[in-house]
Amino acid sequence: MTAYVHPSVTVGENFVPSPFCVIDEDVRIGNDVTLGSFVHIFPGAVIGNGVTVADGAMIGKAPKLAKSSTAKGGPLTGVVLGDGCVVGANAIVMAGSTFGSNCVIADAAGVRERCTIGDNVVIGRNVTVENDTTIGSRTRIQSGAYITAYVTIEEDVFIAPMVVTTNDNYMGRTEKRLKEMRGCTVRRGARVGGGVHILPGIEIGEEAFVATGAIVTKDVPPKTVVMGVPARAVREVAAEELLDNQ
Repeated sequence: MTAYVHPSVTVGENFVPSPFCVIDEDVRIGNDVTLGSFVHIFPGAVIGNGVTVADGAMIGKAPKLAKSSTAKGGPLTGVVLGDGCVVGANAIVMAGSTFGSNCVIADAAGVRERCTIGDNVVIGRNVTVENDTTIGSRTRIQSGAYITAYVTIEEDVFIAPMVVTTNDNYMGRTEKRLKEMRGCTVRRGARVGGGVHILPGIEIGEEAFVATGAIVTKDVPPKTVVMGVPARAVREVAAEELLDNQ
C-alpha cells in the first residue's frame, strides 16, 4: 500500500501521498497538496499550492492519437494546475494543458492536450473538452457538455448541461475539411442553454442568450436571445441580466 514517487520529484510542505499513487519524474508539487489513492501524476507536471486530486485521476497523461486523427502531434509540456484547483475522481487531464487558480474539474471529466483554462473555471461532471481549446476565467461548463477541438470560450460564459459543439461540416469526408475545420467562439458573458447544438465556426456574441434545445446554424448577435430549430432571434437580453448590471 505504498506510493511510488520518482526521486526527481520536488514537494512542498504538508504533502503525504495516498496509497497506490504514482508520481513520475520531474513533477513539482506545492504546499498543502492532497492526492487520493490511485492518482497518477505524469512527467513534468506542476501542481500548485492547495490542490486536491481525488481518487483515480490522471494528471498530465500523454495522448495516443489514431492514425486518422486531425489533432496535432509532437512533444507536449507537463500539465500545470494552478493554486487551489480541485480535480475530481477518475478525471483525466492531458499533457500540455494549463489551468489557472481555483478551477474545478469534476468527477470523470476529461480535458485534452494544449488547452488553456483561466481562473475559477468549472468543468462539470462527465464534461469533455477536446484539444487546442481556450476557456476564459469564471466560465462554467455543466455536466455532460461536449466542447470540441479548436473552440474559444471567453470569460464569464455559462454552458448548460449536454451542450454539443462541432467543428467539421464534412464529418470526416474529403480533404477540404482540414482547411475549414473550426470550432465555435462563445464571447464574454454569453449563456447557452441545455441541449443546444452549435455548428462549426459559429460565433455567439457577447452576452447573447441561446435558449434550451436550439440548433445554432448562424452567428448570434451580441445581447440577443435566440431559440428554435434553427435558432432565430426573438428579442434583446433584458438589461437587468447583463453582467455590468449585476
